[in-house]
Amino acid sequence: MQIRLEQKNDWADVHALNVTAFETSAEADLVDALRVQAKPIVSLVAVQDKHIVGHIMFSPVTLSEHPDLKITGLAPMAVLPGQQRQGIGSALVRAGLEHATQLGFVAAVVLGHPKFYPGFGFFPSTRCGIDCEYEVPPEVFMAMELQPGSLDGKSGKIKYHAAFESL
Repeated sequence: MQIRLEQKNDWADVHALNVTAFETSAEADLVDALRVQAKPIVSLVAVQDKHIVGHIMFSPVTLSEHPDLKITGLAPMAVLPGQQRQGIGSALVRAGLEHATQLGFVAAVVLGHPKFYPGFGFFPSTRCGIDCEYEVPPEVFMAMELQPGSLDGKSGKIKYHAAFESL
C-alpha cells in the first residue's frame, strides 16, 4: 500500500470512496467543497493495487480565543468497507499528521472514536480548555499538539470551515 498526496485525477475516485464509506454523500460533497474553499488542506489517498482504498483530509480550523493559532481539523477519513481494520486508516492518520506538521500547523483536532485516536497522541480537548462548536460528548472531541507546548494556556471554542455547515 502507498500513501500519497491526492491528485486532481483522483477526485472522482475519492468522491466515490466517500460515498461508499458513509451513509450519505454529505462527506463526499464536503471533501469536494473543502478542496476549493479551504487553504491549506492536506488530502491524502491510500493506494493498493492501483486502486484508491482510503482517503483523509485535514483543513484549517480556528480557536475562538486564539484565531491566529495554526490548527488543523482531521475530517473526513474514509476507508473502503472491505478494506477496514487492515491499518489503512492508521497509516493515513500518521501521514496526514506529518504533512500537517510540515505545513506549519501546531495542533490538530478530531471529532472521532475515543478508542482509536488516542493511539496517535490525541487527548480529550477539554483537558486544555478547548471545546467543539458542535454539541458532542467531551470524550469524542480530541486535540493533539503537533508542536510541543502549542496548546499551553490556550482555550476557546474550535470553529470548523464554513463548508462543514452543510453536514
